[in-house]
Amino acid sequence: MRCLTEKLPDSSHEVVAAISKWLTQHAPSGTIATFAALPGEPDLRPLLMLHPEYRWVFPRVHGGDLQFYQVSSLASDLSIGAFGVAEPRLDLPEVEISNISVFLCPGLAFDPCGGRLGRGKGFYDRALAAASPRAIRIGIFFPAQRVADAFTEPHDISMHWLIDGETTTRVVV
Repeated sequence: MRCLTEKLPDSSHEVVAAISKWLTQHAPSGTIATFAALPGEPDLRPLLMLHPEYRWVFPRVHGGDLQFYQVSSLASDLSIGAFGVAEPRLDLPEVEISNISVFLCPGLAFDPCGGRLGRGKGFYDRALAAASPRAIRIGIFFPAQRVADAFTEPHDISMHWLIDGETTTRVVV
């Protein structure tokens, strides 16, 4: 994956703008799960200010699973947790995974069929498998992370949409 990360942009502006446009066009109701970016992932924090009409939740690693907590203030509600990732504080309201209507999912690479290459621990695949069947899964990434084949395995959960800042693609799953 080294060659992919060498081509990544310094700014997430285009990706944030594309997600914002998607939210405006599709107007999902309810709760949106986002993530605190690791190096090589788009920084989606501006979405909370651009779209205060949504309840935003962030994941926190708990054992082998992700739990989601409502975040209102990026400055005070997140702190560095497992794997060096910013996570929500434990005293914030926990949101049941079945109540999340949209998942913005990070990954190392995505393919045209909605396949996602994660970081190998399966946290997102387990979370998405437990989500409501009506929940929308959106792969969020930079254009250089679009690949012909993400080499998915049977346990991998596919995305419904792919947004990379250059294109927004609906995937037939």
